[in-house]
Amino acid sequence: MRNVIVISAHPDDEIIGAGGTLLKHIANGDKLFWLIVTNVFEENGFTKERVESRQREIDQVSVMLGVTQVFKLDYPTMSLSTRTLLDMIPRISEIFSNIRPEIIYCLNRSDAHSDHRITFDAIMACTKSFRYPYIKQVLMYECISETEFAPALPEKIFIPNYFVDISAYFAKKIEIMKVYESELAEHPFPRSIKNLEALATYRGANVGVEYAEAFQLIKYIDK
Repeated sequence: MRNVIVISAHPDDEIIGAGGTLLKHIANGDKLFWLIVTNVFEENGFTKERVESRQREIDQVSVMLGVTQVFKLDYPTMSLSTRTLLDMIPRISEIFSNIRPEIIYCLNRSDAHSDHRITFDAIMACTKSFRYPYIKQVLMYECISETEFAPALPEKIFIPNYFVDISAYFAKKIEIMKVYESELAEHPFPRSIKNLEALATYRGANVGVEYAEAFQLIKYIDK
């Protein structure tokens, strides 16, 4: 059994980018943790109903995924900046020290959304081998509507080099994604069921399976 943690800047990131892979971890007997960096609050312009529905979504997704524990940092959404890192890094470090994850799934470093980029920087600050010797794998996942809209510059392109066959888990991934109803819309909106299936089909074709999720491997330590 391995301890696995997935990091979301916003709830739904984790299912879009790694939902099938996370379900596969659970099926293989691994222990899954979920770190959510931002949240929505009435004082930031969200309705009471939306604040409450967001928490219900998190609870429901957590149960459907099989998450052992959810951690919420509760920074207001769309508020992360380099100044936030001073507060974020020690909090994430404490979580990692407590649960000792072997595998980390984090957001792509160059996603269009600044919350994603800051989250990546904070996570990477907490993966130094001499401080976190239990970490063996760090992988970036792609997030539809963010990864593909990043500037098309060589130093920012997502380069998939690690693929997971999620054919047996794709239907469940879509079922869970539908919990985030307010985040979905009809094609050609990027976060559509049709687009999720198209990406999974394309990534599957890359490696000769029906459906796959793709990651960019940042670190792999074979101990």
